[in-house]
Amino acid sequence: MTDTRTHLLIVGGGPAGTQAATTAAMKGARVTLVEKDIVGGAAHLWDCIPSKTMAASALRRTSVRNAVKLGLVNDPGHVDPRNLAVRIEEITSDINRNWLELLDSQDVDMILGKGSFTGPNEAVVATEGGERVIHFDKAMISTGSAPRVPAWAPPVGDRVLTTRHCYDLEAVPEHIVIIGSGVTGVEFTHIFESMGASVSLVVSRQQILPHRDPEVAAVLEEDFIERGVRLVIGARAEAIDVGNGGVAVHCDDGRTIDGSHALLAVGSIPLTEGLGLDEAGVEADDGHVKVDEYQRTSASHIYAAGDVTGQMLLSSVASMQGRKIARHALNLPVEPLDYSKVAEAIFTEPEIASVGLGDVDAAAQGRKVRTIKVPFAANARSVLQHFTRGFVKVTTDPATGVVLGGTIVGHRASELIGVIALAVKAGLTAHTLVETLMVHPSMTEAISDAAE
Repeated sequence: MTDTRTHLLIVGGGPAGTQAATTAAMKGARVTLVEKDIVGGAAHLWDCIPSKTMAASALRRTSVRNAVKLGLVNDPGHVDPRNLAVRIEEITSDINRNWLELLDSQDVDMILGKGSFTGPNEAVVATEGGERVIHFDKAMISTGSAPRVPAWAPPVGDRVLTTRHCYDLEAVPEHIVIIGSGVTGVEFTHIFESMGASVSLVVSRQQILPHRDPEVAAVLEEDFIERGVRLVIGARAEAIDVGNGGVAVHCDDGRTIDGSHALLAVGSIPLTEGLGLDEAGVEADDGHVKVDEYQRTSASHIYAAGDVTGQMLLSSVASMQGRKIARHALNLPVEPLDYSKVAEAIFTEPEIASVGLGDVDAAAQGRKVRTIKVPFAANARSVLQHFTRGFVKVTTDPATGVVLGGTIVGHRASELIGVIALAVKAGLTAHTLVETLMVHPSMTEAISDAAE
């Protein structure tokens, strides 16, 4: 057993942990980073990057399928899941290696093992070579999350999958029943349908993406129906039978959906069990670590970031939290993160992206706003590329013209939303967007048109 003293101990090497480590190290702090699996983050490298890699391949196949509409020979091509799995492995391995090299170059003390707190200023790490005791001045918890598996679900990994089982499949499922119509559910609906699978999507509410703008959900529902996706609206899965080379998903309204596989896309759980939170004096609520606006836990010298906090489960948010924690832990000036101005995206096709205040949220708050919607069908670049489904909505303050938010449903919405995100963050007016000359023809012109 060896003892180590460090200024900042970070437990969990995901987006938050790695960003906190590099930021603090650049400022001259002695940093110790503990990770039990893969540097770069399980949620990042087992969920985000692999799923977006699959989405990129799915988009290419969709484009090939639609090639005849652009005057090309229509050859839908063939998806080889094994080749795709190799590509995912190469990408995630590169990211992991690059992070390790960066951390090493900054003299971050990297420990591979499982860490847990044994006191307010002490932790122990179980490694292959034995235990290491870490004495720290300040610490950060960023251990991430894992897919939630309901109590009624049978064992996962064969016919019943979580998202993390989707990246090394031997073959494209013949008919996959996706349970859950939130962000993860609709992304994998797009992925598997584009790869050639028949898809049934179990929707427990009356629309997919139940917490989103109904206009947004309607566009995606229309696209899914055109693709042949079966939407099982108003049904909540409550049991899965496995047998005879397939699955039967039973819903609370009596309906049963048969398929070759079932995918559980029903949220995630924070990975805080066994961390020794009580020993550290850190309070949690249903597994989520409670934090203040500076990401401090109930033990003010210990911070938490990322999925373990239950705040906006986005890698971009976790990374920013990590940067801000590092600065705060070193007593440097820092502003709390404004979650109302965080841009987010859903990687379907069409993509969905939003930032700031939307008209639906404004109406719920009783706030008066001005919202203009421009369809991509009126945008020259969208028409010539045959990506006309969707729209741009820009929300402004009717008194000042300041841009409060926006929503984009369309091709590459995740890239386009950056223009509106910058306007929201900088407090720009719609007039500024109108006066900014966009490239013609380009899809960004739809943003100027909506602002006008």
